[in-house]
Amino acid sequence: MRKNYLLTPGPTPLPTEVMLSQSRPIIHHRTPQFQAILKEATEGLKYVFQTQEDVYILACSGTGAMEAAVVNLLSPGDTAVTVEAGKFGERWTELCCAYGINAEVIKVEWGRSVDPKEIEKRLLANPKIKAVFTTLCETSTGVAASIEAIGKVVSASNAVLVVDAISGLGAIDLKTDAWNVDVCVSGSQKGLMLPPGLGFISVSKKAWKSVAESKCPKYYFDLGVAQKALAKTDTPFTPAITLVIALVEALKIMKQDGLENIFARHRKMAEATRAAMKGLGLKLFAPDAASDVVTAVIVPEGIDGEKLVKTMRDTHGVTIAGGQAELKGKVFRIAHMGYIEEFDVIVGIAALEKVLQKMGYKFSLGAGVSAAQEAFNV
Repeated sequence: MRKNYLLTPGPTPLPTEVMLSQSRPIIHHRTPQFQAILKEATEGLKYVFQTQEDVYILACSGTGAMEAAVVNLLSPGDTAVTVEAGKFGERWTELCCAYGINAEVIKVEWGRSVDPKEIEKRLLANPKIKAVFTTLCETSTGVAASIEAIGKVVSASNAVLVVDAISGLGAIDLKTDAWNVDVCVSGSQKGLMLPPGLGFISVSKKAWKSVAESKCPKYYFDLGVAQKALAKTDTPFTPAITLVIALVEALKIMKQDGLENIFARHRKMAEATRAAMKGLGLKLFAPDAASDVVTAVIVPEGIDGEKLVKTMRDTHGVTIAGGQAELKGKVFRIAHMGYIEEFDVIVGIAALEKVLQKMGYKFSLGAGVSAAQEAFNV
């Protein structure tokens, strides 16, 4: 017998209440019963998004919500700024190019956060820029961006600010309204403690003006249609009924815990993980901009990074993530988001120590676990 631990930046573990809710008999979505569930879900999402605006639930991955943002805000030939600080920042550029939108790319060294002044410089140089696309937490590098500072810059222009909060929402602070985030997109399988399959998107009043002018082709992701349906507590197409029911259960847990307590828990887990890596003599990939969602660690010299991840998963039942694209085999990533708590982190570190020792890495066995314990006890 072997118990499995999931410490990846999506999917993340599911609370018991969320799992059990998905075993209920299916109901029809065009009924008062489902309307009540949908209303509870959308109101709960406002709490997590920290917005007074409606949040739309899409049956898709987080990338679907990203695509919805692009096609509803812009037209072919428009210009937008895309911030590429990792693999998922690049996705904004790819989506813009797919719809004939000119992307002014701000390339940021992987492991660092974008400087809001660079965005300001682009906006001042080109008043025709209609949108700025950036990322709350770049999952591929473990970097968190200063969305509050970026929001101040973009709000002073005619452009709308669009934030990919797929891995950060519900784990680290994001005040959608207060920080002038015009469009926030997210997904279900990370901080919200659900299986993959739901995308979410909020739209500000400023952004709705852009939606009205958009000429990009769209059908399934037409937010104008979604807006009309939600006004009647409905969805334009068949929703992912079971996942919406599970969403209600996850939101109940989050409301009961409270956002500030949730953020504090994630902060503590991140601090403990970083302390453990330091205790093991390992280096963080993003020491100056590390997020509280996922920690990226440089694979020590002489260690096969891909084998490390594979052995932890297949031999010890602890799944972490490897590096992506240019970081493949060079970093490993330990997530501490969603339904993960102190002892999950300690188990993950213990497994990491065991595998590193067997692979020949020299350190004092127990140093990482001890450092994590000390951090948790502060």
